[in-house]
Amino acid sequence: MNILVVGGGGREHAVCWALRRSARCGGLWCAPGNAGIASVAACLPDVGAEDLDGILSACATHAIDLVVVGPEAPLVAGLVDRLEAAGIAAVGPSAAAAQLEGSKAFMKAVLDRAGVPTARFQAFTDAEAAKAYVMETGAPLVVKADGLAAGKGVLMCETESEALAAVDAMLSEGAFGAAGAAIVIEEWLRGEEASVFALCDGTTAVSLGAAQDHKRVGEGDTGPNTGGMGAYAPAPVVDPAMELRIMTEIVQPTIDAMAAAGTPFKGILFAGLMIDDAGPKVLEFNVRFGDPECQALMVRLDGDLLDLLEAAAHGRLEDGPLPRWRDEAALVVVMAADGYPGAYQKGSVIGGLDAAGAVDGVTVFHAGTKAGPDGAVLAAGGRVLGVTALGASVAEAQARAHAAIDRLDWPEGFCRRDIGWRAIAREGGPR
Repeated sequence: MNILVVGGGGREHAVCWALRRSARCGGLWCAPGNAGIASVAACLPDVGAEDLDGILSACATHAIDLVVVGPEAPLVAGLVDRLEAAGIAAVGPSAAAAQLEGSKAFMKAVLDRAGVPTARFQAFTDAEAAKAYVMETGAPLVVKADGLAAGKGVLMCETESEALAAVDAMLSEGAFGAAGAAIVIEEWLRGEEASVFALCDGTTAVSLGAAQDHKRVGEGDTGPNTGGMGAYAPAPVVDPAMELRIMTEIVQPTIDAMAAAGTPFKGILFAGLMIDDAGPKVLEFNVRFGDPECQALMVRLDGDLLDLLEAAAHGRLEDGPLPRWRDEAALVVVMAADGYPGAYQKGSVIGGLDAAGAVDGVTVFHAGTKAGPDGAVLAAGGRVLGVTALGASVAEAQARAHAAIDRLDWPEGFCRRDIGWRAIAREGGPR
């Protein structure tokens, strides 16, 4: 099969890497790709992930049989609708179904119809009404931009003054642009977070397991939220009994509600959950693989990714193969450019990539890189590398990832050294 992967980050590098291992993978292209993806797929640097016309043209040029859409923006913009209208199979939801991520108010309404547990909330477009709700409810609260904000539109507010400032920043000052023209204010749930992934074909959902992300930029889970500074899989908080509960109480009811509304969900459903003694509650839904969780999932996958994705695209999951997983744990540490998630410099040279990739069990996925002169690899984003390792335990995977990072020659980058601390504490190691 000829396959096109849409996107150019670490998630897409991991997906391309996994697809290339399939015996049925013929031509493999990535639009736009990056310097690392170029080692496993033909990159189309002039075709951006949101260039819907360019993607359709590339599909015709390269006789593409299946498109795998990585990021959320082209899904919300209707890329899958256009592909399917052109007779091209795609992994990802329609624009209508992608509103599960495109609008937090839409998502909350679906959860309410499906009877899925989530945080109490109210949606607002008027700043004064939102601030009155803050004062009435009291802190702590979470203030979220309703639309897509690259994973940064969630403000955790310990005090009422912080929540009021967040409301002003989004609704009055336009801090998140159109994404923050409407907001959701919800209760601050306590517990342990986990990301659970399911592959869906409109009616059937198959679990792809759980991972745990680290959103805050600083060690000890401090500082502002980011797109993700690291992750590991599997997540011990999601044991087999909890996984079954999540699939039956959260994922399948959501899929059923979407189908009943005439907007069946196909593709990857990513449930961001808070788990406490009472069970799991939904923090958010995303409509694609997480980044960096995808990197950890892909190195643990012991089956054929193409078989799974093709079955989802064609509505055959019920009769298709089930995912198989390696016994090892996987952990990914994100190397980010100094200053991220604020202003950062691009163009610095990253050395030592081959030496880092030579560490046993390590794969270095590229997120924000581009090719430079004389074969150099340059930093081209905020999150730049995902140093991913397998190990017999999370602690061993972390040690291997750190050993690889220590071989890199990139003084302009930084990382968190505590990725996986919850799982390592469970294993009896240091936090």
